[in-house]
Amino acid sequence: MALDPLPPLTALRAFDAAARHNSFTKAAEELNMSQAAVSYQIRQLEDRFGEPLFIRSARQVHLSEAGARLAPSVTEAFDIIRRGFAEAKGQRDDLLTITMVQTFASAWLARYIGGFHINNGDVAVKVDISSDVILDFHSTGMDIAIRSGHGDWPGLASKKLFHFDYTVMAAPCFLEENVLEKPEDVMGLSMASPHDPWWRIWLEKQGIDAKGLERARGPVLDVQYINGIAAMSGHALALLTPALFYTELTNGSLVQPFDYVHREEKALWLCYPKGRENWSKIKRFEEWLFTKLDETMPNRRV
Repeated sequence: MALDPLPPLTALRAFDAAARHNSFTKAAEELNMSQAAVSYQIRQLEDRFGEPLFIRSARQVHLSEAGARLAPSVTEAFDIIRRGFAEAKGQRDDLLTITMVQTFASAWLARYIGGFHINNGDVAVKVDISSDVILDFHSTGMDIAIRSGHGDWPGLASKKLFHFDYTVMAAPCFLEENVLEKPEDVMGLSMASPHDPWWRIWLEKQGIDAKGLERARGPVLDVQYINGIAAMSGHALALLTPALFYTELTNGSLVQPFDYVHREEKALWLCYPKGRENWSKIKRFEEWLFTKLDETMPNRRV
């Protein structure tokens, strides 16, 4: 019977750690082993390999030519195992972890997530509020993410929810107390987050000089959903995405005084690592999400 060419995994783990650290001592700390045990495992591997994998000196070690050839394959193999273990560990069918931007969570998901639970009572949803564009699904334990961007993240399946269109909105009482007949009239009124770049873009796209924004007054709130609350309270004008505030526009809590709606290049995306398409909990949430978006955002444009 031919000898199994795969060396002992303990020896390979010791080699991988020592190669990454260029140190038997640090490898021992990482693996919770003694330095002597790490050295022994690597000696075993070298005997199996047939030549030295490290060049040893009085105070340090570094990879030999043979070790440098072997190290990338060993490290890649352990990375695959780590990712696979994390995937399997994280694939709990009874818990769906989602990370998303605050405005979507507050303005939309909080209103409708109860409907998902009614029909999927065996799946609990845990939401993390974050806007970090770069996301390590494996280290954070997140199943899916809802993020703003262009949808071109390597290794991720991305599905567009809607574009960040935006236009001026205000409460009816604000419009009763302030003259707002043409777009340039916004310059003299209270504006939520007046130094947000969206204001300058919205004005300049209509040929309006936006220099006056330097003197504009209004609360600095940063998050679109909070800007929307300020607008509904009658305290200021706000630049808002019509799709996110469709309910308020429909029931009259907010009014859109001008027709012009600017479209941002960025959109909001549902994304998750490729290979998770067939996870039951993700398929169920994705189907519910797009169905509910169609019901509640008839004005969304993709």
